Parts: sequence; C-alpha cells; structure tokens
Amino acid sequence: MSTPLVLGCFWVLLATVTALLPMRRQFIPGSVLLLSAPVLLVWIGIAHGWVWVVVGLLAFGSMMRNPLRYLVAKARGQEPELPEELRS
Repeated sequence: MSTPLVLGCFWVLLATVTALLPMRRQFIPGSVLLLSAPVLLVWIGIAHGWVWVVVGLLAFGSMMRNPLRYLVAKARGQEPELPEELRS
C-alpha cells in the first residue's frame, strides 16, 4: 500500500478517535484533521487518480459534515447554532 493511502487510513482512525472525545476536546484535533485533509486528498489524487479523490471527498464530507456546515454558515455571515456543550 502506498504512503498516501496509509496516511489516509491513519487520518480516518484519528478522526474516529477524535469523534469519541468530549465535545469541548474535539476542537483542536478536529481542526488539524480538517486542515490536513485537502493536502492528503491532493497527494492521494496525484498518486492514484481522481476516482480515489472523489471517494476521499465523500468520506471527508461524511465525517466532517457538521464542522463544514458551521464554516459555510459563518462564511455566509449567518450565526450558526452551537451545540449546548460549546455555548459559553
């Protein structure tokens, strides 16, 4: 198995472990995963082709749908609702 696919597998495992953390502790590791995913997907695309990038994007969108929804709403100028655990 190639290096980008191995790192992709580790990314999925780390995302799963991050999801098991309490909500307040998910922010930093989730942000790192969110920022590292595009780099990893480009690397996978270069090594294995666009089909695997599409598969990776679908998995990424499925796993990170709530943070992505929040970021899109913020970019539109809306005030998205936070989960109760994160409200100050």
